[in-house]
Parts: sequence; C-alpha cells; structure tokens
Amino acid sequence: MTSTTASSSEIRERLDHPVIDTDGHMMEHVPVFLQFLGEVAGGGAVERFKARSYESRENSWHTMTPEERRHRRMPRAPFWQSPAANTEDRATAMLPSLLRSRMDELGFDFSIVYPTLGFYLIDETDDDVRREGCRAHNAMTAELFAPHADRLTPAACIPTNMPEEAITELEYAVNTLGHKAVMVCNLVHRPIAAVEEAAPEIAHLGTWTDALALDSEYDYDPFWARCRDLGVAVTVHSRGQQRNARRSVSNYMNNQINHFAEAGDIFARALFFGGVTHRFPDLNFGLLEGGVGWACSLFAKLVGAWDKRNPGVIDNLNPANIDLDAMQQLFDEFGGARFAGTLERRDDEPTSGKRDMGHVVTRVDGTWSSKDIELKDDLAACGIDKAEDIVDRFIRPFYFGCEADDPMNATAFGKVALPFGARPQAMFGSDIGHWDVTDMNGVLAEAYEMVEDGLITEDDFRNFTFGNPARLHAGMNPDFFEGTVVENAVKDLIENSADAQAAE
Repeated sequence: MTSTTASSSEIRERLDHPVIDTDGHMMEHVPVFLQFLGEVAGGGAVERFKARSYESRENSWHTMTPEERRHRRMPRAPFWQSPAANTEDRATAMLPSLLRSRMDELGFDFSIVYPTLGFYLIDETDDDVRREGCRAHNAMTAELFAPHADRLTPAACIPTNMPEEAITELEYAVNTLGHKAVMVCNLVHRPIAAVEEAAPEIAHLGTWTDALALDSEYDYDPFWARCRDLGVAVTVHSRGQQRNARRSVSNYMNNQINHFAEAGDIFARALFFGGVTHRFPDLNFGLLEGGVGWACSLFAKLVGAWDKRNPGVIDNLNPANIDLDAMQQLFDEFGGARFAGTLERRDDEPTSGKRDMGHVVTRVDGTWSSKDIELKDDLAACGIDKAEDIVDRFIRPFYFGCEADDPMNATAFGKVALPFGARPQAMFGSDIGHWDVTDMNGVLAEAYEMVEDGLITEDDFRNFTFGNPARLHAGMNPDFFEGTVVENAVKDLIENSADAQAAE
C-alpha cells in the first residue's frame, strides 16, 4: 500500500460517519489487578495467581536451558508484546483516562477494549485461578472504564471450561457489573481420556481442542441461549499459539503469525457443522484479530463441499456402487503383473460379491454399522436445503475483526468473486496496545490506504469502520450504544437498514 499524507485525525474529519474500533487492547497493570483480585477473592487468590503465573509457560521457558526446552518441547513463549519505543502509547494502553483523552487524535469515536492478561485468565486450567481471575478482571475494568462510557467500553472475560461456569460469569458481568461486551473463551484444551487414564501425570501434554459446538463433552446451547437473551454478541479472541504445529522451541513469530485466524477458523467450523448458527439464527458472533482472508476461503470451500457431499449426491461416493467385476477386467487388461490377483476374494470376505480393494474402495459389507451409515451426512445439523443457505449459516452471523495493515481486508469487499456474491462482514480493529501497532496515531490512516489505493470504496470503508461494528453489537442489543457519542448515528443506521429490508 502507498503511504497516506493525512493523519488519522485528518482522515476522521473527512468522513461523514463515525469510526468504531472493535478491538483495542488494554495492557493491564498487574499491581492494580492484584488489588482487585484481593478485594474480590481474598489474599489466598492473590497467592494462587502469583504461583500459577510463575509456573506458566511464559516464565518456565526462560528458566530452562536450550537442551531442556528441546527435551520437553517447550514452545517459545510470547515476549515484548507491547510497544516500548513510545512511552505515551504504552501508558495509553494502561490508563483508560489517557486513552479517552486521545480518542480524537487517534480518529476513533468509540472503542471496545479487550484484555491482554485476560487471554491467559480465560485459558487458565486451574479452576480457582481462572474463575477468581476473570471475576477480578471484570470488576477492575468495570470500575476503570466507567467514567469513560461515552467513548470506551471494556469486554468482560468469560471462561467456558464448563457451561455453568460460563453462564455464571456472563450473568454477573452483564447484570451486576454492567458489561455490554464480552470476550468468550472459544477454545478449551481438554485432556484426552485415554491418555489421562494411561498416564495422568502427563495428560496435559495430550490434549484435544473443544470448540464448544461440535463433539463437545458438554452442551453449550444453554450458554448460547443466555448470550442471546442478555443481548450480548459472542466475541472471541482465544489464542492458537503454542499448540499443535505452533510449538517451535526457539521462534515466537513462527508460533504467533496467523494464530488468531486459526483459532477463529476452528470455532467458525464448529459453530457451522455443529448447527449452532442454525439453532440460534439471531445470535451474532465476532471473531477478532484473525482478519477475513481465511473466512473467504472457508466460505467458498463450504459451498464446494455442499455441492459434492450434500444428502442428495453423497451416495454417488458410496464404494458399493463400483462394479468390481468390471474393475477386475480393467486390472487384468491394464494393470500387469503388479495388479494381478489383487482383487481376489479373501477368506473373510462376504459372499455378496463385494471384494476388498484396499485403499481404493472402503468395504461396506460387515464394516459399517447402521450408526456409522447415519453419520454419512456431515451437514445434517446445519439445516441446509440448498447451497445458498450457507450464506445464512456463515456470512450473516459472523463478523470478522481485521487489523488496519492487513492487505487481505479488501477480499471482503468484492475483490474476490465469492459464491452468491457474498461479502463477509469485516470490521476495523485497531489492536492498539500490542507490539504490531508501533504508532497509535497511524492506525486509522493506515486502514484508509485501502481507499486511496482503489482497493475498496468509501462505502466499503464506512461498513468496515462503522456499519459492521455497529450491526454486530446493536443487532444483539439495540441499547448497546445508548449514551455514547455514536448513539444517534447507530440509530439512524439501524433504522435505515430496517427500512431497506422492508422495501425488499
């Protein structure tokens, strides 16, 4: 992209609409957090948190020699996660009142501020530390941000190791503390039962990822229903780093790049194939900081999968359709000595005429139970009758948080020919407070370069920085922006959208 000559504040003055930042970040000052932790849960909770923090991967990595790291396959932990060259920017991420004073300078009318320490709190495996930590964090942000509610709102930390735990903290955060936005833990890493039985002392090394919507050990529908009833969009920001292939013992960037996209992809697929977006058609989901390029690709692949594996055509793939006698003739004619006799009936082969073709054809007789046959339709829970329905199950409920400097943002605005002319709902997220924003003043200007370079239109930019962010939250809670500086603009947007739908 070319470099704009205008500042972020100058860009904002040109616009005829507000700018809503859907994903700013605070850098929690730990001594202040510990004050709230002590007040909420007592001194024992403070000591538990300190002990767990010291034992964490982030600290453990530094206490090991290179040889120990390789022996244990301890992944390189995140480090230097916040900008340090600009002291004012660093302090801005720590002090809500300072951030509030700089909003016009940054070009933001309103910002939804997510945690950083909260990433680790919702992911904590110790039940007490996780629940106490999230409760204290939510109390802290409710107090610190309350005087600035016209321009800022914090996202509450919602742990989800158990549905009941999630509902309890959600209700407390919304009903007692007054939070309007949430950061839901969308990936829970659970021990594999077989590993836990065989070697409980290392069960934490053999885990599977529960995305709360497909093949989970628990029913999370009551939690989704509670989010809907409370008017809360399910916005998620779980980490994908330090898991699976992101376990380099020496390279943080290898473990970090695209990990939010991977985490969003896992969650989106689970919601889709698990039927959550079918059962809860009026629930909005925000998948933050992973961009939208992966979502364009996933949507196209979902449509392609439907075309080839929907209930009306999947039986075309049934190995029982193959004429193995004709196949034998072709083997004899064209296969030569290597293929000769490879379709001969085995002693244990059924007498129905079906033969084993190894990796070429999966035996049907005697190997598939009736329950297995019932599972052949992977799209059964989605409630889809035709390919176009995927738009309702994937495009409509999902909003994708995008950083300003991501060149793939333009793919959401017609630069890629997606099926049915679909346009994923991309949203501007500043990510201020983290290392990839080296200058807070330049974020909006950097995002606007897409317009200057002809990649998107002014209307697209309006949707990116205002329309989609407003619809994500006001679509769940019409009063979300009440009392804020963008209240009237959002009301006009929602009313105009309703009129346009009525006209259609």
